[in-house]
Amino acid sequence: MKKKLLILLLGACFFFTGCFGNGKKDILSDFEKKYSDLKAYQLTGNLEILNNEDVYQYDVEVLYQQKDKFYVSLKNKANNHEQIILKNENEVYVLTPSLNKSFKFQSEWPYNNSQVYLIQSILGDILDDEERTITESEVGYTIESSVNYPNNRKLVSQIVTLDTDYKIKEVKIVDDQGTEQMKMTFTKIDLNPNLNSSMFDLNQIMNEKSPAPTATPEATPGETNTEQTSTIEDTLYPLYIPTGTVLTNEEKVEKTDGERVIMTFEGEKPFLLVEETTNIEQEFSIIPTAGEPYLLVDTVGALTDSSLTWSSNGIDYYLVSDVMSQDELVDIARSIVAIPNAK
Repeated sequence: MKKKLLILLLGACFFFTGCFGNGKKDILSDFEKKYSDLKAYQLTGNLEILNNEDVYQYDVEVLYQQKDKFYVSLKNKANNHEQIILKNENEVYVLTPSLNKSFKFQSEWPYNNSQVYLIQSILGDILDDEERTITESEVGYTIESSVNYPNNRKLVSQIVTLDTDYKIKEVKIVDDQGTEQMKMTFTKIDLNPNLNSSMFDLNQIMNEKSPAPTATPEATPGETNTEQTSTIEDTLYPLYIPTGTVLTNEEKVEKTDGERVIMTFEGEKPFLLVEETTNIEQEFSIIPTAGEPYLLVDTVGALTDSSLTWSSNGIDYYLVSDVMSQDELVDIARSIVAIPNAK
């Protein structure tokens, strides 16, 4: 009698486990099935980046087409400054239409680190983490997994929120203290968009995005003019400087159509910081650039083993050190705030 009762109880357990919820393996399998073999997709959303007490917000648009074509538009909500990360059959580019420039990289982007706005990256990080956790609720699922940000080791995990149809609603990136550092909220995901090759063509994009040479001084609603400045009115200093390192020299020099400030920091972690006025090209220029595209709070820059370069609010920045790590370079750069923040 006891043996029959035990068999019935075990049978009931298996029955109810199968009827109530998919189980973690089935949830993961269904999620993978939905997104693993995409031929194309188009998505929009809002990206928030935390920098100390400030929050920077971007409007994000992503286009993907099979055979390795990516288009990521990042428009800073504080000043409408747009940059586009483009990967096509040829190379990786960071387009800055307001400056009429494109920076060309020899890069493995987007496969060399996690990308909070790309479906392939989100799914890949989940599948790569054998210790991922999956939580089911009445409104959907939450999956937490590790991430790969080699240039920012403080970012350790992603929290992905899905609805009951496995549609991605939100991705949060948190640090080793569990504090949210980035949040991508998806407003629309189209897995069957009508895309064509011209949408990934460098010249076509720049023709559409670059400002006209004879732009009027008044911007239309929702747009901003990019004005070329010839002077640096306020030199910006890092709020973070490594212990045992101090500013020992500062020099302002004239350059063609502008100014340059050179700051030398010496001590245990010596580095050089250059700030100079940005030049807007009259004709579209493609500039070969070393390093990798790097999203630095309010702009996309270029990060190498020993340097970080970026442009913000009409100023070009060049930060270099022979002794500091990439993490330390990024920490210094993040402490230089050049534009108003959006909260």
